[in-house]
Formats: sequence, structure tokens, C-alpha cells
Amino acid sequence: MEPNKLNLTNLEQQSGSEIQTNEFDYSKRAQWLRAAVLGANDGLVSTASLMMGIGAVKQDIKAMILTGFAGLVAGACSMAIGEFVSVYSQLDIEVAQMKREKLQRRNLEGQEQDSNDDEKLPNPLQAAAASALAFSLGAMVPLLAASFIREYKVRLVVVVAAVTLALGVFGWLGAILGKASPIKSAIRVLVGGWLAMTITFGLTKLIGVSGL
Repeated sequence: MEPNKLNLTNLEQQSGSEIQTNEFDYSKRAQWLRAAVLGANDGLVSTASLMMGIGAVKQDIKAMILTGFAGLVAGACSMAIGEFVSVYSQLDIEVAQMKREKLQRRNLEGQEQDSNDDEKLPNPLQAAAASALAFSLGAMVPLLAASFIREYKVRLVVVVAAVTLALGVFGWLGAILGKASPIKSAIRVLVGGWLAMTITFGLTKLIGVSGL
């Protein structure tokens, strides 16, 4: 084979290897990225919606803060338990698949080869902790925004503004890390967050006015 052709072949193989490596990196990133971004968004939107809901019928800052804090704790625990159960189920499936593949290789080759598959397995505790932490960080945004403002109307405006900014940042960050469109992602997250707060505020206000 000519030297030029040999070099071309080596370059093609190296390029293919780099592409596979990049794809593998993104697939590994997807798991923790999903838990972190979704956890932060859930914490932000659900806690802010709870605070806006209670703010629709009560102007007391203490009631709003206590509601937000209860939402933070309950949501973080729920996210952690849900993520733990989900990832543990995934772990059971992958471990069972690994055992079947090892058995097939042993039957075909007559011997069992060492494998590093255990390093690729998902970690339920790590996923649960990351999800709870992300939820808590997101939930802290509306709590901190409302904590030092006594004026009722100003407090509502500040909470909405802080949540809007945080939603845009989370949407943009998730898109950048996942190699998606930042603008579309930010708009999608913003619209969803605004809808959640508006619906919660409106329905709670309606129930409060009707005296149910």
C-alpha cells in the first residue's frame, strides 16, 4: 500500500474514533444533565408556583416563606426518592443484561473474560443526591427573592422577575450543555414556568374569593 493511502486510512480511523468518543461523552453526560436540569427547573417552578398561590390569598410574608420552604423540603425528598427508584430499576435491568452477555460469551468462548462494565453502571444514590440538590438550588431562588421584601405587590413582582431570570438561565444552560438550540430551549422553559405560576395564582385566587 502506498504511504499516502496508508496515512489517509489512519486519519479516517482516528476521525472515526474521535466521533465515537464524542458521542460516548454526550451519552454519559445525558444522565446527570437530565437529573440536574429537570431537578432545578422543578424546584424553581413548583416552589415559585406554591408561593404565588399562597400569595394570591394571603399577603403575609411569613405564610409565603413557610409555604415555599415546605415545598422545597417535600419536593427535594420526592425528587430524591423518585430518582433513586428509577435509576435502581435501570441498574437492575443493566445488571441482568450484563449477566446474560457474560454467560453467552462464556458459552461461546469457553472462558470468562474480565470486563469493566461495572464502571459504566448507574449509581442510584448519586443520582438521588444530585436530583435533590438540584431541586433545592432551584427552589432557593424564589425563597431568597421574597425573604427580604415586606411590601406585598413588590414581593410578587420580585419573585416573578427572579424566577423568570433563573428559568432563562436554566434553559440556556441545559441547551448549551446538551448541544441544543439555546433560544428555543429558554423560551420553552420560560413559557412553561409562567403558565404554571399563572394557573396556580389564578385558581387559588378564584377559590379564595369564592370562599370555598
